[in-house]
Amino acid sequence: MSAVNPFGQVLVALVTPMTADGEVDWPAVEKHIDDVISAGADGIVVTGTTGETSTLTDPEKIRLVEVGKDVAAGRAKIITGGGSNETAHAIELYTHSERAGADGIMIVTPYYNKPTQAGILTHFRLVADATDLPVILYDIPGRTGVPIKYETILRLAKHPNILAIKDAKGDFSEVSRVLNQTDLMYFSGDDANVLPHLSIGATGLIGVTANIAPAPYRTIVDAVNRGDLKAATAEHMRLEPLVRAVMTHVPGTVAAKYILHGLGRIGSPRVRLPLVGPEEWEAALIEDELDLVQGVPGADFRNFRPDRNAAAGGALPKVAGTTR
Repeated sequence: MSAVNPFGQVLVALVTPMTADGEVDWPAVEKHIDDVISAGADGIVVTGTTGETSTLTDPEKIRLVEVGKDVAAGRAKIITGGGSNETAHAIELYTHSERAGADGIMIVTPYYNKPTQAGILTHFRLVADATDLPVILYDIPGRTGVPIKYETILRLAKHPNILAIKDAKGDFSEVSRVLNQTDLMYFSGDDANVLPHLSIGATGLIGVTANIAPAPYRTIVDAVNRGDLKAATAEHMRLEPLVRAVMTHVPGTVAAKYILHGLGRIGSPRVRLPLVGPEEWEAALIEDELDLVQGVPGADFRNFRPDRNAAAGGALPKVAGTTR
């Protein structure tokens, strides 16, 4: 395990609050970042999958880093996620993010192109070479089409800037193997698997459900840090229906915005196309899960006011999220 963790342990994969017409709601972004830090997050990943990186413009991505740094004011690390499936563009984005004050970068496996392992290795190395920031690799084959194979991870672990992996594969035997053979830190990239990851040596989590309730994740991490598996498990069980509500019926960012809006914490549940708000039956399933949530700090649904009409459809923003 690396002696120094430059990322934090409870990281929120931040949603990007938007207005009803799909423009970034900057005051809501500031408020939401402050809310999650105040509730126990010590790291924020902006412009990741949950932040709708695919449909944000490059200037919006850089501004999210700047706003994050301003609001965090040293209370939490600001990591920039997303990246690009074009190596040159990824380098450009991360270079700008570093200048904007990012504390670290999270590089996703190039998606859609389906490069070989040699291509993945080269992509990560070149991006990591182009920055002095600490790097988290993001391994999520369900979205990218290709895994980062074990042998590739071992080779990447030798790069001085590559310090961690966000794992959404859920191959726990591989996680143990990599932790045994490298100094890489692991971050759970699957909300349902946070405690299993931590219990075998992971450093922390990068979570979607933490947009709604960071405090329970702080409790779990702190309990694991002090070796109290019983307390960690109890909190894990309390969180389970909320995780199910956020992660199983619609994309996580859609559900998280729907729930945050219903709690009155963001002004609109709008997402950008091709994402759309939950349909009636999907919203009903989410609300059924929320009825089971009890005793989760920050997730009091007694005054929950879901708005299926406000969430319906998706926005076409004025400026397309062009690559360059």
